[in-house]
Amino acid sequence: MTDPAATPDDAEMSDQTADISPTSLPVQGDPIEYMISLDIAKKGLVIAPVIVAICALVWGSEGAAGAAVGIGLVVANFLLSAALVSGAARISLGLMMGAVLFGYALRLGLIFLVIVLVRDEPWISLPALGATIIATHLGLLMWELRYVAINLAYPGLAPKQTKS
Repeated sequence: MTDPAATPDDAEMSDQTADISPTSLPVQGDPIEYMISLDIAKKGLVIAPVIVAICALVWGSEGAAGAAVGIGLVVANFLLSAALVSGAARISLGLMMGAVLFGYALRLGLIFLVIVLVRDEPWISLPALGATIIATHLGLLMWELRYVAINLAYPGLAPKQTKS
């Protein structure tokens, strides 16, 4: 059923909007992934001295160096992920999906490259580096789960509760 008040321009506009794919439109709203990654990075910097101290106790100064490099890699990984997704989301939803998929592969490749570059260095402990990368990734994600509100009212970090 057609609208009797519709003009030929309305019909033409309707045809044009039907041709636009939702994946070609930018994502609206705040860069939630950036806010969450920034919060994870802050928590990573808070816990970094503890991790470095534990690795120094277990593996010595090489362990401390491995832990410091590992924490730096993890924090850089989260921030790079957020930058890729946020930047692509401003352009289009389709590009954001590609950035998520290929960005993951890119970030894994960068972590692998850093490990290959430092693996034969005498100042670093590879077990400390590996343990730090795995434990810090998982630990920070688990820690952040407590602060993320996954609902439409607050689609990012949950608002801080105030005592009244």
